[in-house]
Amino acid sequence: MTLDLAHLRAVLHPTDAPPAGPGWNHAELDGLLPDPPLREAAVLVGLVPRIEGWQVLLTRRTDALRHHAGQVSFPGGRIEAVDADAIAAALRESREEIGLLPSQAAPVGFLDPLCTITGFRVSPLVAMVDAEFVARPDPGEVAEVFEVPLDYILDPANLAELEITTVGGRPLPGGRPRRVLEFVDRGNPRNRIWGATASILFNLRERIASATTAG
Repeated sequence: MTLDLAHLRAVLHPTDAPPAGPGWNHAELDGLLPDPPLREAAVLVGLVPRIEGWQVLLTRRTDALRHHAGQVSFPGGRIEAVDADAIAAALRESREEIGLLPSQAAPVGFLDPLCTITGFRVSPLVAMVDAEFVARPDPGEVAEVFEVPLDYILDPANLAELEITTVGGRPLPGGRPRRVLEFVDRGNPRNRIWGATASILFNLRERIASATTAG
């Protein structure tokens, strides 16, 4: 699929008007979320222009972390009092986690917010990342920074669906299974893209695909 910056901007929520309301998956997690309000968080969905096509910037968290150890994720975290908004939070966390300077990331727009079973409402900020950026991961948080072709993400054949009944080794409330998305193995099982990260990428794919169909 040929995708340019103008097309991408058209399928996203404007940076000056982030989407309100619950996450697009809120109903799916009915009965599994903690009492409201959910905590606000933001992540950076970085797209890097390469000769072979746009790449999605991802990280693998260190195995020593208390939460989500070893999982593939986007740079990001909770929106703190020092952050003016979700954009500021996503850029701050990206600088802290992988050394990405604000001048190396050009915000394009927001995807739909996502609820996580851990009690966060996540605002994914899509940004173009300077191709000259060299990651400097914080070893206390990030084990690896890597790229995945956007074309791979946009191909429906690469996304699978599975059921889980536990999170972190603990049964889900009521024992009710839930649907989890996962991108098929690309040859490195340590860089498994699943859960919230896969859901955010699914939302990106769906917004691009729906706009292409409508056009």
